[in-house]
Amino acid sequence: MAIGMYLREIGRGRDGARGLSRAHATDLWGQLLDDAVSDLEVGAFCLAMRIKGESAEEMAGFLDATAQRLHLLPASARPVVVIPSYNGARKLPGLLPLLALLLARAGHPVLIHGTATENSRVFTAEVLAALGILPRTPEAPLQAGEVGFVPTAALHPGLQKLLDVRRVVQLRNSAHSLVKLMNPCAGPSLLVCSYTHPEYAISMAAALQLQSANALLLRGTEGEAVADARRAPKIQGFLNGAPVELSEAQAGSLATLPTLPSAIDAASTAAYIRAVLNGTQPVPAPISQQVAHIGHLISRIASP
Repeated sequence: MAIGMYLREIGRGRDGARGLSRAHATDLWGQLLDDAVSDLEVGAFCLAMRIKGESAEEMAGFLDATAQRLHLLPASARPVVVIPSYNGARKLPGLLPLLALLLARAGHPVLIHGTATENSRVFTAEVLAALGILPRTPEAPLQAGEVGFVPTAALHPGLQKLLDVRRVVQLRNSAHSLVKLMNPCAGPSLLVCSYTHPEYAISMAAALQLQSANALLLRGTEGEAVADARRAPKIQGFLNGAPVELSEAQAGSLATLPTLPSAIDAASTAAYIRAVLNGTQPVPAPISQQVAHIGHLISRIASP
């Protein structure tokens, strides 16, 4: 169906807009990814959905279309932990690479995918580079205990283009929500998802259930999928889409707060991560708990 027909449904404002079926959302998102529409139509879609908001059915359809087109990472011998990274660090050090390296130390293959989505934050790719982990392509499978970072453009250039619309219109769009739920692995895996506001916990959980996903969901640090080092968040699990209760949010802060670096630049963050890994600094308790929950869910996922 021509995209204009879809825009008529979703572009009627917050109160008048009508949601798309999963099949129609799949068709629409596929046209966007395939660059089969004009820049004007892309902008109209992004703004219309920004006002309306995505339903779980629509997000499931967007994910269906994306999965059909992604350059997938081949299956590994063990289930892969997949961690999207698109928010970056604003006030707190970005400790997603610490989470990934702790998981790798436990023997899990870990895939991080992401890209910088604005200019004012420190992104995971910068911290990984300071740790000696450089971007790779998705052609080869990950080994047990390996952390790999694949840029979004290598997974699908059309998706990168949709993310880059933000730099023009200065607003997030559906692509920014989608990538946090995107799993570019061909084999068994566990997706680690994060949200920034409580209402997204509901919509993301519904999308994960519709996708029959294996996933861990938490309120991350400034939108990144790593527990806040200062307090333990609520953590939910999903196995084949079925909810698995893991832990409730901690009331207040930890009794003993970790000594985090005051600077959030890549070099300072990497130095702190090295100190944690070599035992000079303790592992923040909330991140240690997150690692344990991920290991528990992974143990219940069948390997190929």
